[in-house]
Amino acid sequence: MNHYEEKQAARKARLEELAIKAEEQADSLNNRAKEMASVIPFGQPIIIGHHSEGTDRRYRARIHNMFHKAYALREKAETYQDKALSVGNGGISSDDPEAIIKLREKLTKLESIQEKMKEANKLVRRKDRTGLTQLGFSEESIDKLLMPDFCGRLGFPKFELQNNNANIRHIKLRIRALEELRQRSDKELQGDGYIYKEDVEDNRILFIFPGKPDEATLSMLKHHSFKWSQKRKAWVRQLNNRGLWVAEQVRKILDNASRD
Repeated sequence: MNHYEEKQAARKARLEELAIKAEEQADSLNNRAKEMASVIPFGQPIIIGHHSEGTDRRYRARIHNMFHKAYALREKAETYQDKALSVGNGGISSDDPEAIIKLREKLTKLESIQEKMKEANKLVRRKDRTGLTQLGFSEESIDKLLMPDFCGRLGFPKFELQNNNANIRHIKLRIRALEELRQRSDKELQGDGYIYKEDVEDNRILFIFPGKPDEATLSMLKHHSFKWSQKRKAWVRQLNNRGLWVAEQVRKILDNASRD
């Protein structure tokens, strides 16, 4: 497990812990609210004008608020759990130091699938069940390949090969872009009122200010998808070709603003 994978695992564990804590708090509040509600006779209304009316209303309001907080905490627990489940399932991140290796492995698999589908279609056209078996298809899969679809097509449809081929091209472009970025050197430039940095190892573009920027600058940074990093004490976004282009636009805006 590399450093990035360790961070992902730690993040997942932290989210799962938060989910459990929120669920426990929800159960505690829910049980407490039920206990409080149990002392009110079933169907007992508030007695209007009675000396107990104010106390009764406040008591019932407390019960209502507890149930509401328990419900909100349960929703929060579900949100944390959903986030925990999504960790590591978003594909291969460019932040992963082994991203290029993993992308090449994925590329090899997709190219193998592409060749297998093309070869299978040749065998399907010849109704060659033996050849399909030798290619690794089960009898059930062969039956499906030899059965015409709603358009009368046999084998793997053209769109499936096109989609897989598009994925192959996309991964090749990502590998090329990552290889180019990994060959870059760290950069640090002093602007007028800011420092601009490119951290190759951290895979981040950073804008560092001596203090809190004004509202117009904050709005502009957010508009260009820069986010505040408490850890880095900087406004950051991922170091990629799109990020580099956007960073250049941000620098121009900051430099022009300093001249005005």
